[in-house]
Amino acid sequence: MKKKKNCCVTLLQLTSVMALGGCVGMMAMQPVAYAETVQYGPELEGFMYPYPVAQYSFSSQRQGLHMTYMDVHPQTPNGRTAVLLHGKNFCAATWQQTIKVLVNAGFRVVAPDQIGFCKSSKPERYQFSFQQLARNTHDLLASIGVSNPVLIGHSTGGMLAVRYALMYPDQTAQLVLVDPIGLEDWKAKGVPSLSVDQWYARELATTADTIRTYEKQTYYAGEWRPEYEQWVQMLAGMYRGAGKQTVAWNSALLYDMIYTQPVVYEFGKISVPTTVMIGAKDNTAIGKAAAPPEVQKQLGHYPELGKAAANAIPHARLILFPDLGHSPQIQDPVSFHKALLKTLSPEQ
Repeated sequence: MKKKKNCCVTLLQLTSVMALGGCVGMMAMQPVAYAETVQYGPELEGFMYPYPVAQYSFSSQRQGLHMTYMDVHPQTPNGRTAVLLHGKNFCAATWQQTIKVLVNAGFRVVAPDQIGFCKSSKPERYQFSFQQLARNTHDLLASIGVSNPVLIGHSTGGMLAVRYALMYPDQTAQLVLVDPIGLEDWKAKGVPSLSVDQWYARELATTADTIRTYEKQTYYAGEWRPEYEQWVQMLAGMYRGAGKQTVAWNSALLYDMIYTQPVVYEFGKISVPTTVMIGAKDNTAIGKAAAPPEVQKQLGHYPELGKAAANAIPHARLILFPDLGHSPQIQDPVSFHKALLKTLSPEQ
């Protein structure tokens, strides 16, 4: 029994745990017990990423900051670079399967953690905006010699990818939006405003159970598989550590940014080739739980929202995954990556 406990607790990646046989059953049957054992620092110290990480240090808003990123080079380059932009409750590490597929296809892949997220700086005072995050990302890419990349943005990363493409249209080769949020203006639809202090109190209450429940309902279309647990632990571990307040405060600031800075009104200005990839069972909407029941019913209808976005973005293509939720790249990586590689093919 002691051996099983040690191997489940000390190995951070579920793939490693699965290789040890008996620990998988323990983890699957007792996710809450496992959840209470792991703590990470405010910059996700202690959680291992699938590829080596580097840091881009820079000054912004009168303070020194750093962005952590993975920069993975293929053995047989095709001359193209893909930049993967993570979502609100995700990190660069959650792209691990996509990184492998793209690198095998010849892409150089850069996957950063944005400021306020995961292994990057979490400043106490920072004016978060999608413009600022886009500038940070652009400067990081310039520092490592990347220009004219393909941007692949998931969830909140989709909002950031749109802003980046609007700011740097001549330096964006292609845009792929994977279940992006921001396809509707929640405040215009009646979602009440929450103050940063209210968001902060909400985030302080985050546990592995609340994360898992939300992800099951939204990200994975009501299903749950053991391999999803590593991403629950990745997030929950930061909320158990000594930097919990810092993590929750940055999360609150980021939720306020997402709610107050819609991109939906600017879709018609996007000038780069764009593909919108949508899990039809996605129902994500920021602040939905705080809205009246009649408003909740009107939010997060992703098949309709995806179609409207593709119609609004000039010459955009829509790919719909009928049985998937908010995270098709994790829920059905085979189908997702097949569609992604086809989208990125030069013949498209």
